[in-house]
Amino acid sequence: MTTQGKAYEAQFHDEAAVWLQWGSYEAAILPGVGANLIAFRDLERKLTILREPAAEDMNSFRANPGVHGIPVLFPPNRYEDGKFTFNGVSYQFPVNEAKTGNHLHGFFHTARWNVDEYSVTASESYAVLSISITPNHEIYQYLPHQFTIRLRYSLSDQGLLQHVTVHNNGETAMPCMIAFHTAINAPFAEGSTADDYTYTLTIKERWELNERMLPTGNYQPLTEEEQKMNTTGLNPFWSSMDNHYTSSTKNGRNMMELTDHRLGLKLVYDVGTQYKQWMIWNNGGQPGFFCPEPQLNLVNAPNSKLPAEQIGLVTLEPGHIWEETSRLYLVKG
Repeated sequence: MTTQGKAYEAQFHDEAAVWLQWGSYEAAILPGVGANLIAFRDLERKLTILREPAAEDMNSFRANPGVHGIPVLFPPNRYEDGKFTFNGVSYQFPVNEAKTGNHLHGFFHTARWNVDEYSVTASESYAVLSISITPNHEIYQYLPHQFTIRLRYSLSDQGLLQHVTVHNNGETAMPCMIAFHTAINAPFAEGSTADDYTYTLTIKERWELNERMLPTGNYQPLTEEEQKMNTTGLNPFWSSMDNHYTSSTKNGRNMMELTDHRLGLKLVYDVGTQYKQWMIWNNGGQPGFFCPEPQLNLVNAPNSKLPAEQIGLVTLEPGHIWEETSRLYLVKG
């Protein structure tokens, strides 16, 4: 039996959006604000899975779009003094985090993306958005490479699927550094509270961070609570978290699972195993939402002396394509 889907353009509050529908699922993507997938909902079960800005918060959201929906970070997180050298080329980004003196989160989560296509097939509704950097693009002054990032989002009976590609269109090797600052509601269900939730996360080691929130290259022992991330789980707001971990796998998969124990419902965030790192941030431990962030590379990776393979620092050669997928879906908990 084929479920009817929809793909169309309409507003998300006062911002142009591409909307997808499939069965009881609904999603919205904002091409003018970083191709942010700003909403993922289950209408039948009244679930609001991602943190969405309210209508009156849209101006503040556009000014700082990193803590709603699924923002694209390229390069992700912090870079010391906004500087690094890669493949003999020196890069200088603006210092945009005054308290640490670092550059934070790159340029793509605030940029305008193109809507390449959207449609419905017999098995899914989908949309494809892209951004191409050429010498005429304002981002080129910071990342002097010709490349295209493409995002394909689709809704189906299997939930929300994200497929991301980075294609080096130029003639020189470039650093491929990417993450997603995914903001997940806890609670995501009407009638539940934050106390009804626990999560697990496939982590291995915790990176030691210095006073500027940059990795020292050393690991820290996991606390007893952090060890529960890999076993029985713990509440997303057990403590204030702005922590950086190496990723691990569970049954060959790299993922976060968030369980609503009142409903017996589990949200699975199954990300690709190429994401060698996790960031996890929970807004100072305030209940409402938290951000389990799959990240390809170590924070400040080009300035690290550790091997590129260990820290996920990918060299994308001319003509080459890097790609990965992630999926959000629900199962009985």
